[in-house]
Amino acid sequence: MRRILFSSLALLLVFSHQALAEELSISGFLEVGAASRVVEDDHAEDDFLMGESRFQLDLMHEADVGTMQFRGDFLFDGVEGDSELDIREANILATPLDSVDLKIGRQVLTWGTGDLVFLNDLFPKDWQSFFIGRDDEYLKKPSNAVRGTWFGDVVSVDMAWVPIFDSDGYISGERLSYWGGMGTVGPMDSTTPISPDEPDHTLGNSEISARVYSDIGGWEWALYGYRGRYGQPLGMDAATSRLYFPRLASGGASLRGSILGGVANFETSYYRSMDDPDGDNPYVVNSEARVLAGYSHELITNHNLGVQLYLERVMDWDSTAEDGGGLDRDEDRVWVTVRYMAMFMQQNLICSLFAFISPTDEDVYLRPKVTYKASDNIKFTVGGNVFIGDEDTFFGQFENDTNVYARVKYSF
Repeated sequence: MRRILFSSLALLLVFSHQALAEELSISGFLEVGAASRVVEDDHAEDDFLMGESRFQLDLMHEADVGTMQFRGDFLFDGVEGDSELDIREANILATPLDSVDLKIGRQVLTWGTGDLVFLNDLFPKDWQSFFIGRDDEYLKKPSNAVRGTWFGDVVSVDMAWVPIFDSDGYISGERLSYWGGMGTVGPMDSTTPISPDEPDHTLGNSEISARVYSDIGGWEWALYGYRGRYGQPLGMDAATSRLYFPRLASGGASLRGSILGGVANFETSYYRSMDDPDGDNPYVVNSEARVLAGYSHELITNHNLGVQLYLERVMDWDSTAEDGGGLDRDEDRVWVTVRYMAMFMQQNLICSLFAFISPTDEDVYLRPKVTYKASDNIKFTVGGNVFIGDEDTFFGQFENDTNVYARVKYSF
């Protein structure tokens, strides 16, 4: 954390110095948000899941060395009763060669074709923010990384190196209740929050991601590779009974292009569990194969529909029958997702619904949302996170966390 703050303050000093002589681009927003459960949860003392004030400052400057950016959120969290500085961008983007971009520092990394379904995008996510009603941008956690892109005439290559492993913002029980293997646990239970063993901060535990991509006849294709660790503590040391983050290697491919007046995408990946390559360790997540196919289309003007079919297969299932990380699941997990979005009042009023439906787990997750842009500066958002299913299924475990939220944002 000290290294992050030091680098961020150093960039701010550079910005301040440059701003004395040249123009500095400044933007940001002030947002107030709240969320509350709408069902009773015996494992939580308080129904409030979010009550916060957030001020974001975004600074950007074009200098001789490259483009410098700082984006930080000054946050007061009423649920936790504390304040924090969330640094989302603190980096320099340089072009050492005409065909090479190099971005060094804190940044948000992303790629892949899925809509809220991630196969080859193994960069860290904040699932707690996603489930309590924060803006969708906070699903993606920032990383301290070096990212290089080489733009070729036929293919381009993208690589990202994260020297120090950073996990997902997984559900740990400190704010949201979840299925703990033997029953539901939450903020009032002595077993929460989860406190897994963190990997040593050594280069041997760094993460490397790569993408090779191009365009053929209007169709974008890409190949992916990753070597690092699972973003969630999906392994347990049998000797100490401590959770940890197993090693992971993955590879995959994607394809996206226009067809029949809409946009189609296909993506696949294979996750190799390096700590359990044979699938015979019941305490470590198994290897998996994942496939996604999607299609989106504008039905009529300002009315869009997108659907996806996702399949996740656990390898070596015979060796781990009934093992689903404490969840009741089959060898295959299937999701159907639907996104419907309609815009009214010159696109100032946006109504949307995103639904995850699993015929295998027999659970559902709904994300209704209404956004109204009152002016160029002021935006209102109300929505919900609705979970339906048995308490030991992927989405059903969060049924007691079903909530509604509201946010007001002033941008400048």
